[in-house]
Amino acid sequence: MTPGLVLQARRRPTGSGAPAPAGDQPRVGFTASRKVGGAVARNRARRRLRAAVAEVMPAHAAPENDYVVIARAATVGRPYRALIADLETALRRLDSWREPAASDMP
Repeated sequence: MTPGLVLQARRRPTGSGAPAPAGDQPRVGFTASRKVGGAVARNRARRRLRAAVAEVMPAHAAPENDYVVIARAATVGRPYRALIADLETALRRLDSWREPAASDMP
């Protein structure tokens, strides 16, 4: 089955002059090309990806990285839990996965 997203990561250069994100969280950007569909489909895909990122990345993404999450045509119709699994798999493949610290646990 085709994954519903593509994840790119790049280590943030130190001393780049860019301010560190608040709370030492990773920076994330989202994109959806016209291949995903019309404006409504692209916006829905980005909203679904934002929700998945908000659930997974604060506890598991390496905070020193910048990420780009790219929507695919399958993003709109893919079950939400499958999007979560796709994001977790992508983080692991990029060696950006980290186990949550005790302070991150509710």
